[in-house]
Amino acid sequence: MAQHEDESDRSGEPAKMAPRLLAGSCQCGAVTYAVADEFSYALNCHCSLCRRATGSAFKPFAGILRSKLRVMSGEDQLKILGTPDLHDARCGLCGSLLYAVVRDGDYVHVTLGTLTDTPTIRPSAHIFVGSKADWFTITDDLPQYNGHVVRA
Repeated sequence: MAQHEDESDRSGEPAKMAPRLLAGSCQCGAVTYAVADEFSYALNCHCSLCRRATGSAFKPFAGILRSKLRVMSGEDQLKILGTPDLHDARCGLCGSLLYAVVRDGDYVHVTLGTLTDTPTIRPSAHIFVGSKADWFTITDDLPQYNGHVVRA
């Protein structure tokens, strides 16, 4: 009988699988990134800032630790709008909004529309619906919050 490679590390614990990496890019392809498929949350934001940033009724995004996102190419093409710990990162050529650095610089909100690969997570709620565009009607059954999601 053939022996199989041991699937545990030297401590006897099961070996941890590396997280699946998702690819993403701007519209013109000048900036590409990779992000772990380990998002903590995903939401649809209807605030006026997100609507203006995207030119859409809302911004679908997923939040993850900043260390889990890596710009693979075109870092010199990034246009940073804001401060090091609170900013939007856009492609300086085509203008695509790729991600926002938030929460004192610890997290990024990846705009889901820039992902090439499909993430495991799906948006779980609509936030800032108190300032949503009057011309847009939310038609799904996700919870709606006037501000940030409130946890009990």
